[in-house]
Amino acid sequence: MSVRPYRDIYRRKSRQIHVGKVPVGGDAPITVQSMTNTLTQDPAATIAQVKALEAAGADIVRVSCPDQESTQALKQIIREVNVPIVADIHFHYRRGIEAAEAGAACLRINPGNIGSPERVREVVKAAKDNGCSMRIGVNAGSLERDLLEKYGEPCPEAMVESGLNHIRILEDNDFNEFKISCKASDVFLAVAAYQGLAEVCDYPIHLGITEAGGLMTGTVKSAIGLGSLLWAGIGDTIRVSLSADPVEEVKVGFEILKALGLRHRGVNVISCPSCARQQFEVIKTVEVLEKRLAHITTPMSVSVIGCVVNGPGEATMTDIGLTGGGKGTHQVYVNGLPDHRLKDANIVDHLVEMIEAKAREIEAEKAKEAAESEQPASLAS
Repeated sequence: MSVRPYRDIYRRKSRQIHVGKVPVGGDAPITVQSMTNTLTQDPAATIAQVKALEAAGADIVRVSCPDQESTQALKQIIREVNVPIVADIHFHYRRGIEAAEAGAACLRINPGNIGSPERVREVVKAAKDNGCSMRIGVNAGSLERDLLEKYGEPCPEAMVESGLNHIRILEDNDFNEFKISCKASDVFLAVAAYQGLAEVCDYPIHLGITEAGGLMTGTVKSAIGLGSLLWAGIGDTIRVSLSADPVEEVKVGFEILKALGLRHRGVNVISCPSCARQQFEVIKTVEVLEKRLAHITTPMSVSVIGCVVNGPGEATMTDIGLTGGGKGTHQVYVNGLPDHRLKDANIVDHLVEMIEAKAREIEAEKAKEAAESEQPASLAS
């Protein structure tokens, strides 16, 4: 019997577009994005939040542009940040034109909702003239009235039909530089809609479970919904929607991708839940360790296991491992092999020093390889 390799994820083939300099779709890495919750018309606050998202690893950041003051502030915001900015203009066609002219890398828009065909043509022209891509954003909570009358309620079929209607409008205007989403707060509805959409078009897909909830609830919902779709090869860029600090959205997004082996950024800590066998305080150690390692972007794996039942086995598969031992003395592994012993009092400081040194070693080796091949070093993520 032929069995598919259990770790393999075969991504759906899609076109590739660009959001600024960031490729989305095709063979490009799956990107992680978030959205600011500051008033866009307050450029200082918005710039500060965008920079925090950049530091967390966001590839793309979206800002809401509900009024002219917001689009006027866009130019300054875009000038002072490095990440490409998506302008969310909803049904305000004039805001779309202003945002494109201000330098937005992408417009979040539903072309069927912005009025007459002439208005659509004006927005498309502004996008073309300014090298701006678009995202069609279908949402179960704002489906068109005729589709709700046709289907009776939001359902996957209605969402896919809405998406295809919007796609047709852009294609009729000779515009293909767009991605598409079909979000819902209900996990089952969102997943089914995305599956249907993936079957009927080859445009890049932006994944999200909208209005997923607070940090814990939203993380669980997003991990289930986005995780199942990504595992099936569907999705080219993701946004985890949380009622929390937007930086948490980026962290959760990367954790979902890391769990599936789709992208790697920073230190992946593998740790046990602890039990009566633990030889040191695992939970407290991991809590402090993760905070101390948050600045590291180099992909690495670290195991922190409280006893010898699973510790040595986990350590063989990580860059650095710690296994609890008797009498307050524990075993440290490097590249899967026993390296030295460690006393209780030194655990966190010692591991942080080792991991930082290992990260520098990895980055130096990458830079050397890049120099030898005369090509730029690839991003850590």
